[in-house]
This record gives sequence, C-alpha cells and structure tokens, in this order.
Amino acid sequence: MNTQIQTLTVKLSDAEIARNAKLEHVRDLRDASHPALHFRFAKNRTRGSWYLLHKRQWHLIGHFPDLSSKQVVAALPAVRLRVAADGAASVSGWLTLGELLDWFGERMAKSRALSEKRRAAIKSAISCQLKPRLNDLLLNDVNAQTLDKLLMWPAQAELSLSYVQQLFRLVAMAFRQARKLDLIPLNPMAELKFSNFTTARIQPKAARLRDVQLPELVALLAERFDSAPGDAVLALMMLCHGTRIGETRQARWADIALTEREWFLPAEHTKTKTELRVPLTYQVCGLLRRYRDRQAAQGYEGAFLFPSRRGKPLSDNQASAVFTRLGQGAWTSHDLRKVARTAWTDLGVDGHIGEMLLNHSLGKIASTYINTQAKEQRRLALVKWHDWLDERGFKAIHEQTGVRYEDSQNLVGALNGGACEPEPQFVKGEVLKRAETTGAWL
Repeated sequence: MNTQIQTLTVKLSDAEIARNAKLEHVRDLRDASHPALHFRFAKNRTRGSWYLLHKRQWHLIGHFPDLSSKQVVAALPAVRLRVAADGAASVSGWLTLGELLDWFGERMAKSRALSEKRRAAIKSAISCQLKPRLNDLLLNDVNAQTLDKLLMWPAQAELSLSYVQQLFRLVAMAFRQARKLDLIPLNPMAELKFSNFTTARIQPKAARLRDVQLPELVALLAERFDSAPGDAVLALMMLCHGTRIGETRQARWADIALTEREWFLPAEHTKTKTELRVPLTYQVCGLLRRYRDRQAAQGYEGAFLFPSRRGKPLSDNQASAVFTRLGQGAWTSHDLRKVARTAWTDLGVDGHIGEMLLNHSLGKIASTYINTQAKEQRRLALVKWHDWLDERGFKAIHEQTGVRYEDSQNLVGALNGGACEPEPQFVKGEVLKRAETTGAWL
C-alpha cells in the first residue's frame, strides 16, 4: 500500500473532504476545475485550510468547516482579484447577505445600548422585510443594481418611503459594522446613498391631533380619570410635558418632587440617554396629588405612577394599549407630543426652549450653555401652556384654582422680554445637524 503523503486532484466538495479525511496519507486536495485552489487537512482531519496558489505563493483563504467548499468556490473570482491587487486572500464565513443579516441581528439583540423597543424593531425589520427579499443574495453580488431590483424598488411600492430608508440604512449598518471588525474584505455599500435609488422627498407624518380638538380630548381624559385614572394621567403627563411614551410609562414616585416642583427622568429611561428634569406647574402638582390619593384609595402604595400587575411599570405594549383605548385609531401617543410642540410655537415659546422640553439632542456646546440658564424659561413655558389647557377643561381634572403669585409675576416678566431670548446660533446648528441625520434609526 502506498503511504507516501499525496496531493489528490478531485472535484472539491464537503463530501469529498469527508471521504479523504479517513486517508491519513492524503495531505492536500486540489480542485480539478480550479487548479490553483487547494485544501490542506489539519492534524484534526475534520478540519483544514483553504489556499490559493498564485505565482508560487500560498495565500490563505480561510478554514474548513467555517468556510464550506461551496462558499470558497463562489468567492474564488473575488479572491483572485484581491490577491492580484494586494495579496489579500481571506474571505468571511458568509456566502449570502442573509447570513450577514443573521449575524448583525443577533448582535443588535444583545446590545445594551439599544432599548427593548429598538431591538424589537430591528428584529422585525430583518425577519419580516430584509431576509425575505435578500436572504439568498450572494455578498459578491451586492451592488446598486441588485439592491434596487430586490429591495428598494419593490419595497417602495408596498411600504412608506421613510421605512424603506430605514431598511436601507439597516443593511448599510450591517455591512459597515462587519467591515470595521474585518469580518468581510470590503464593504460594497460604502459609496451607496439612499438618494441613488430615489429623489422623492420623505414627507413627515401629518399630525392627527390639532389644538382645536384638545377641548374634546381633555373632556375625554376628565371622564377617564374617574373610570381609569392610570390611562388618563399617562396621557395627561405626555400632553402637559411633551414627553415620550417610553420615558413617561416608567415614571417613579421617588422621582416626583412635589415640594420642589420637579420631575426627574433618569438617563436610562430617555431616548437620548441624557437625564431630564421637567419643571412641574402647580396644575400638574395638583393632578399628581389627586392621582396619588386615588392610587392609595385603591390600595396601591408601590413605586410606580403607572404600575402593571407584576409590580413593574407598564410594558411598552401595555402603554401602547392605553392609547389604543383612548385614541380608538384616530391618534397615537406620539400625536400628543406633536400637538404640544405645535401649540408651544403658537403660544410664542422660543423654539430652542421647545426643543429642550422635548429633550431633543442639541449638541454638546448648546447643552452646556443651556443647562446654566434655561430652567426658569422652561418652567414659564409650561406655565403658559398649562394655563392655556385650563381654558379648555384641564382645570376640572387637577381641581386647582387661581394662579400662584410667583408664576404670574415671572410670566409677566417673561412676556415683557425678561426671559426666553432665542439663541439662533445654537438653533441653526441643531437644524443643520438634523438635516444631515434625517430619518436616522439606529
């Protein structure tokens, strides 16, 4: 029997590798169709390495079984080009875009930097939209033409343009992250932009609540305060302060200081990951006192303003269900935030102060500047807003009467030019920043 170490020329496949793994004298396999492609067994003969022989030099492509024979053969044309250009031969263990998306989806699912809602949105986008359309697309075939044919053009016929843009950015992020970690040799989307596929402008969603509808809404919330006080106060806190549903539903009584008239929102609860201190008007303080008494009368003395039955705050789904009950499909929780911001503008609240109340990111320089002098301006803006709501029925819910002297005096000073001076250089900078990141999702 010939036991000399041999190189066999075969039709390379995973099955062929398994067959020859039993033959200790066979060290290398050479592909009959691609003579420069070699496979070398490791000491553990269930494993091995792929090489490309070019100008008498052995270039490592990758390892088996991490890279199957099918993947290596599919990537061989690109490998040859890279070796000829710069001597780099290695390829990732992924053959298709679906495999890359699986990796990226798993990575995002474990990211502590993302909220639970954000992780769920990414998972849904990958499993319901991207993988059905792009799962079998070879990484080597990813380019503007294939993305347009398989994703962009068919998706825009079924989905909103803003969501299609989010899908595009998600794929681009997956490639960018994989390239940063050197898991793929090149990023085929590095030069692609969303504008390569369409010049249509993405229009903002129209508001489904207008200020003229607020008397009817406030009347509804007054009625619900008696039958479902948690639902009513969740909506009122968002309407009164323009806060997001995620940060509002997690509010704790320990973070409500009625004497100091301040609501503290910790950074881990906010979308921008920065803490927020919301001034409380005497109307909201009255509302919260009534609500706390109602909770106590019902036997609840726990930590949360909006508890679930499991001793935790309302989940995202539970909070969304509140607005399904209240809005009946006509408006959502985010429409409360929109109508508040619109009304602030109509009431003459400075745009910069309005952005601060919404806890939008204003940039490091602007945030440093504002934190030293805007607390009173924000409080007076909310005083003006809540007085406006009082005229439309809010007073019947919080049951406070009259206007506190310090509020009325400071408000007069503010309206006479004593406060709320705009800082156009910061506002302009934020507008430009937003223009560069319109529709950012991740």
